[in-house]
Amino acid sequence: MTLDDMIHAPFVWGLLLGLLIAGFILKNAVSNKFRMRKEIKKLESELRDFQSHLNTQMKITASGSDSMTQEIELLKAQNENLRVNLAMVQTKPERSEQRQFRIQEMAIGKMREQAPGFAGAWEKAVREAEAEIVSAESGFAKLMRKVVPGLSSKIPVEPSPPESL
Repeated sequence: MTLDDMIHAPFVWGLLLGLLIAGFILKNAVSNKFRMRKEIKKLESELRDFQSHLNTQMKITASGSDSMTQEIELLKAQNENLRVNLAMVQTKPERSEQRQFRIQEMAIGKMREQAPGFAGAWEKAVREAEAEIVSAESGFAKLMRKVVPGLSSKIPVEPSPPESL
């Protein structure tokens, strides 16, 4: 058998066709292998990026949590400080005691002006001082006292008629 006879034999044609198909399959397998390697590298790179992003997020969350914890501790300390200050303010004389003190101070000032009869002058001075305080705590006098604090004792007040006992 010569080479020419071998080329025309159906077995050789089948063998060549089979080898050709096997070559295409081999080429596709190799290209798929390289494509899969690239895809694996790409996915590994994305995984590293995601892990890096996750680590960054966890660090940010941890630092935010730490700062919130510090802020809460600071606010607790401020709250305790305010509670102590409030307790100290509440132990100071109350407004009614301060009001009574102002009434008596104003009455003593008026009594010095009207000293002839002590008891009558004292009662009259106390009533006038009470009337001044009542008017100073309401209406225009109150507004003026808030706007100009030094005017509270200088605002004229009409004395109220004496109360009958």
